[in-house]
Amino acid sequence: MSTLRGKTAIIGCGLSPVGRVPGRSPLWLAADAANTALEDAGLTKSDLDGVLSAGAFASPFHRFSVALSEYLGIQPTFSNTLQVSGATAATAFGIGAAAIAGGLARYVLVAAGDSLLTGLTPDLALRSMSESRDQQYEMPFGIPVANTFAMTAHRHMRDYGTTPEQLAQVAVVHREHAARTPGAQMTAPITIDDVLSSKMVTTPYHKLDCSLISDGGAAFILASAEDAASLGIENAVYLLGAGEAYTHEHIFLMPSITSTGAALSSAKAYAMAGCTASDIDVAGVYDCFTGTVIMALEDLGFCAKGDGGPFVADGHITYGGTVPVNTHGGLLSFAHAGLPGSLFHFHEVIAQLRGACGDRQVPDAELGLVHCLGAGWAANATVILGTEATR
Repeated sequence: MSTLRGKTAIIGCGLSPVGRVPGRSPLWLAADAANTALEDAGLTKSDLDGVLSAGAFASPFHRFSVALSEYLGIQPTFSNTLQVSGATAATAFGIGAAAIAGGLARYVLVAAGDSLLTGLTPDLALRSMSESRDQQYEMPFGIPVANTFAMTAHRHMRDYGTTPEQLAQVAVVHREHAARTPGAQMTAPITIDDVLSSKMVTTPYHKLDCSLISDGGAAFILASAEDAASLGIENAVYLLGAGEAYTHEHIFLMPSITSTGAALSSAKAYAMAGCTASDIDVAGVYDCFTGTVIMALEDLGFCAKGDGGPFVADGHITYGGTVPVNTHGGLLSFAHAGLPGSLFHFHEVIAQLRGACGDRQVPDAELGLVHCLGAGWAANATVILGTEATR
């Protein structure tokens, strides 16, 4: 079986300011991150021949990757604007690696940015995300994205006894992680009681169970492992495995309301990387809501189905636990800028694997996982990253 294991290296990373960044467009945010990534890789814009991006709600270009290229002043020969909701970031890494392995590009820029917080009113930001729902069956009955995720959390609580306190613990841990992270949007400490007493958004989710609305952008430079070596990149991180799964479009056709496509996407990624969940040192897990983390931890193999709540409550997703998760604070506390949001998870996991996280460093981190999901669990994508091209 053909495999991408170890053939592609991430040689540059960049992050724009995040949170409230007034007066900056999605293109500016993406380009700012891209310029930082290029500097990190020791390359110039003219070296880029591939660009992969995601759309921006505040600047709805149909071809955001092309608009970004124009903004940067480059004319790539490989380009695409991807859209599989929150899973988009992980798919971009897999597609970028395949493009490099297939000779379609040599240096691929993966970049995205959006200004959900200052570029749109809160109502417009929520409306933009909600209008992506089906216009025939879901929107007329008032089922925005948040409600679909709430349905899965409700069922998980009923079937497995997951408690509101366990959901809230996810938010508390993420806030503790964000407090260690320079530039994080929300760093004030919170307690389980704070979460449970915050405004109800869509039961069982309170406001502090829900991800932030933010501005921000992130960017990465991908190259072949051979080119990374010839450039003398000493802190390259390698793509070892990737997998995707698309189980449904409509929530009422989800095969199981508590078992998700994360099980399939991660199985493919683990098989390609030649590892299992027990080998992972640090993880980035898409956290649009607290319950998605609990369900994903189960389907990614970090704990048994139904044990996600106790797994979190027992301290397994923070430092000293089984697998530190979202050590930057995640979408719940670091920032969530829409489709670029899960790129922040990649930035953090790569920084951890580079040993560049200072006092929030996970000791001896050599293998990382990023799992991205979206659209009420319709889209799932998992990527395994490592410090060595071969294991």
